[in-house]
Amino acid sequence: MTVTTVKPAQGAKARAAAQSAPETNFASKSVPRHLARGVIGFGLIIGSIGLVPVAGPATLLAAPLALIAFRGCPTCWMVGLTQTISRGRLERQCVDGVCTLTKAHPAAEAADEPTADIEVLAASR
Repeated sequence: MTVTTVKPAQGAKARAAAQSAPETNFASKSVPRHLARGVIGFGLIIGSIGLVPVAGPATLLAAPLALIAFRGCPTCWMVGLTQTISRGRLERQCVDGVCTLTKAHPAAEAADEPTADIEVLAASR
């Protein structure tokens, strides 16, 4: 068993690198829009597989189009659904390299102001 010690300066650099890493955002502008993307994506997958006996294997070419609707894969779509639902309701706060999720500040919700995380994510697009 090998134990590696990390100097405080190295730990700070590692935390800074982890915090500056780009975040992946799969959220949509609204829940109905996100659900519509899901219906399109799952419809393309189910339709392409279900139509193989009727129209032949060429229908499988529609399945990759679902990846566009999902913005990746069905798991990416599910992550985006949770991000879309929680947008504006949860806020991430990081202090000394420890991040926690808390309820968003009520004043920001009442005024429909985006939280700091959402502003950063929107600016990174």
